[in-house]
Amino acid sequence: MRAPKHRPPLPQPIPAWRARVLLAFLILCFAVLAGRSLYLQGLHNDFLQQKGESRYTRVIDIVATRGRIVDRNDEPLAVSTPVESVAASPGDVEATSQQLARLARLLGIRRSELARKLGTTTREFVYLKRQLAPQDAARVVALGVPGVFLQREYRRYYPAGEVTAHLIGFTDVDDRGQEALELAFDPVLAGLPGSRRVIKDRLGRIVEDVESIRTPRDGSTLTLSIDARIQYLAYRELKSAVAAHRARAGGLVVLDVGTGEVLAMVNVPSFNPNNRDKLDPRRTRNRAVTDLFEPGSTLKPFTVAAALEAGSVRPESVIQTAPGQLAIGNRVIHDAHPQGALTVGQIIQKSSNVGTAKMALGMEAEQLWSL
Repeated sequence: MRAPKHRPPLPQPIPAWRARVLLAFLILCFAVLAGRSLYLQGLHNDFLQQKGESRYTRVIDIVATRGRIVDRNDEPLAVSTPVESVAASPGDVEATSQQLARLARLLGIRRSELARKLGTTTREFVYLKRQLAPQDAARVVALGVPGVFLQREYRRYYPAGEVTAHLIGFTDVDDRGQEALELAFDPVLAGLPGSRRVIKDRLGRIVEDVESIRTPRDGSTLTLSIDARIQYLAYRELKSAVAAHRARAGGLVVLDVGTGEVLAMVNVPSFNPNNRDKLDPRRTRNRAVTDLFEPGSTLKPFTVAAALEAGSVRPESVIQTAPGQLAIGNRVIHDAHPQGALTVGQIIQKSSNVGTAKMALGMEAEQLWSL
């Protein structure tokens, strides 16, 4: 006889309370979702609007134009010209490996450096390359990489080049003054940048100008007493004299004797402020202003004039300058060519250091101080 087949046990019926609990749980979940949707979209929609706007709206800076520097005849000595820089919004960049490789080649940077800049997740704006040539900027735009765009900036240009380099100075890549008048008058020249809110598409292009947040204020024009023509002539003659005498350096200042205005100030050797790739920092020193030198015979007429005005000497007064040297404290003053007794006029003629010093010692200190 065959053994009877084993039959599986019949499934137990699901208790009715479990179905009711599951249904109540699902209804509760839908109620929570509906309430949350009502809260976010009806009562507290600022959060969603802010998140949505952050996807396509941007606040961009509007660069102020740096003020010009001109000479007394309104000839430009320093001007700002518009250039294009390549920037990116790292969170919006969508590019293939081939596009990134071509972009790195166009920008002249390494692929790893480009990846590092685009990997910045905490910033919405980052420069990839500053102040590109127009043709290079056009090639970058032609790639069509989303999130990569051009940013208008200004670059400083100096028409006179090395002729006014020490006087005008130069700016850095952010158009901030670094040397000479560019640095001394930077608050006047720099102006005040502005900003505006715009809407950009996925390629980083501005499709709508929403509002102006702050209007930029351009820098003021700085007018100098310098005459560009005299400046050029002074530089040409100084450069020729330094070469003829085989000097290491030279400086020259031209003044208007009637007003005391500086008409020219030049130094040799100089540098080209428009191309500073291989700039020697030693060439940037304005020797006519920073270097110390003994005035020598240039002060002797003032000392003699003070002595004559004080009445301590007369033009025909005789002063003994022999033996050609005079000790004052721990210093000894010498005459280049020792003389004997000289009149006041002969002291100027012979440029006697001893005679001039004796006239100065014959006056009160207050008389010399008021000179």
